[in-house]
Amino acid sequence: MSKKRKKVTLTTKEQTKAIRKFLEVEELKPYQAELIKLQKFLEKTNKKMIVLFEGRDAAGKGGAIKRVMEYQNNTRTRVVALGKPTEKEVGQLYFQKYIQHFPTNGEIVLFDRSWYNRAMVEKVFGFCTQAEYDHFMKVCPKQEKIFIDDNIILLKFYFSVSKKEQARRFKKRKTNPLKQWKLSEIDLQAQDKWNDFTKVKYKMLKKTHTNLTPWHVIRSNDKHKARLTTIKLMLNSIDYEGRNKDLDFSIDTNICIRGSREIELMEAEASKIGVYPN
Repeated sequence: MSKKRKKVTLTTKEQTKAIRKFLEVEELKPYQAELIKLQKFLEKTNKKMIVLFEGRDAAGKGGAIKRVMEYQNNTRTRVVALGKPTEKEVGQLYFQKYIQHFPTNGEIVLFDRSWYNRAMVEKVFGFCTQAEYDHFMKVCPKQEKIFIDDNIILLKFYFSVSKKEQARRFKKRKTNPLKQWKLSEIDLQAQDKWNDFTKVKYKMLKKTHTNLTPWHVIRSNDKHKARLTTIKLMLNSIDYEGRNKDLDFSIDTNICIRGSREIELMEAEASKIGVYPN
């Protein structure tokens, strides 16, 4: 005889949260439907797209990728998240291990962290030499121009979360058994190395934000707004067929700014208090 299910009673706070989550999901759906049109247009026109998801740990990259992928044809849109390089990959050209995962005509590839590991994590934790870092910063814009010349639509997203919000998310991961798998040794050091990551972020933007391959800096303290902005940026990157004219495709400048503007803000903040902001 089956046991009776335990009745779940939600508090007013839990009910409010559930309603908010439902409304957020519903707001995303028409834009996710547009992503299907975008993918079909890329396939029809033999175009290919790469989207880079960079940013601090717990900045919301994974959640944004999940929402992009939710209704996509995963044979034409795929996620690439590469781990520690193998002994063979260490001996290859740096970009080689990423290029082998590039899209063919009609495909979208989302990189959950990318070749910019060298500019961020590898630099901060000493996983590369200074010479390797300097070389990467020098050749990266040239390499990305080659990708663009090869008919690739390249989008670069940097998710920017505040130190306080990052700490809150880490605490939640530690206490939630369903999220503990997300914690890594590097995550546990992220708060202590906050200023180091800020400095390399500034240098990365300064060296690799170009008119041809700009960075889009997404304020991700509000996860929902960051996810919606991510999808809108992808949809705005190409004039695909059948766009829903009833939708608002405008970008909230409180949530997303170009890398050049972020550089200006960081320099202004540094001149006032001697440190860079988020």
